[in-house]
Amino acid sequence: MTTDKEQRVHDPKARLMTFNLETDGGEEEGGKPPQRWRDAHELLARRAPDVLFRQEATFSHLNGNRRLHQAEQALGMRGFLSPTGQGRNPTALFVRPSTFAVQQQYPQLQVWRTPPTNVVVRLRDVPDVDVVAVSWHGAFNSPALRELEAGELSALADKMKQSKGFMGGGDCNEYPVADGEKLSPVDWTSLAASADFDRVHMEHRTTVAADGTRVSCTAVDRKLLGCGLHDAARYAAHTQGQTSALHATAGHASTPGQGGARRIDRIYLDPWLVQAVLEVNVIDTTGISDHHAVEVVLSRRLMAQALRRAFPKLPPMHLAA
Repeated sequence: MTTDKEQRVHDPKARLMTFNLETDGGEEEGGKPPQRWRDAHELLARRAPDVLFRQEATFSHLNGNRRLHQAEQALGMRGFLSPTGQGRNPTALFVRPSTFAVQQQYPQLQVWRTPPTNVVVRLRDVPDVDVVAVSWHGAFNSPALRELEAGELSALADKMKQSKGFMGGGDCNEYPVADGEKLSPVDWTSLAASADFDRVHMEHRTTVAADGTRVSCTAVDRKLLGCGLHDAARYAAHTQGQTSALHATAGHASTPGQGGARRIDRIYLDPWLVQAVLEVNVIDTTGISDHHAVEVVLSRRLMAQALRRAFPKLPPMHLAA
């Protein structure tokens, strides 16, 4: 008799990826996308994601969305861009049409420094159930604004009550809650004592506790987990022993005094879809971007069951006070 674990190995797969390609790979070179952009899209095309959450699509809206369309051609996917907002780096989202049917894009204009790309899709296997797909890039400079943005993301996650699925990801520009993480929290007191300490970075990434000490911002993670969503990497690490899913995604080459490598790029799924996760991979993109890509591999069979609510939802993660 085939076990469920053995069945999962042979299931058709779907792949979700999030990738902050630093400044869209750079400016054009002789009328073509720059080499870093080309290298990034060769890497992404090899991974063949079914949904790609992109950040820093800096040049993709210029010249009639030319670079967006070049990415569509390179990936074999359909692409969407957010408005530019206050920042100069729009978000983007790409969908593989053979896996997901696109229903509608919903522009998000309020609150955001960098608006997310919000697209409703339907898995081809379950053509009557909407899935909210969101690519975001948290405000780099404001803990208070990131908390507001997290509230807006929670409004999108609330669509679960209407029997819709949810999958989203991006650069959160802050840290996961410490529970069950592989990396130790940043010791801001020790950093502040060093000669090369980056005080502006501390203002961007921390809040002041009641005792006057600095505490790392975790508002985005706390809000989304509190809504009942699940971090796919944490799920893979905790339920399948895949601790490599919790590797750092950014900060490897940061200037001293910022706290070092951190896991700030994350993908979140609703409490049914997360149970379809088979593995989570942190893809090394050194030399291409200052962020690594994150890939979530799911069973399409279990995704279909999840969208039909064929099994109970995963209980919310317990958050320590």
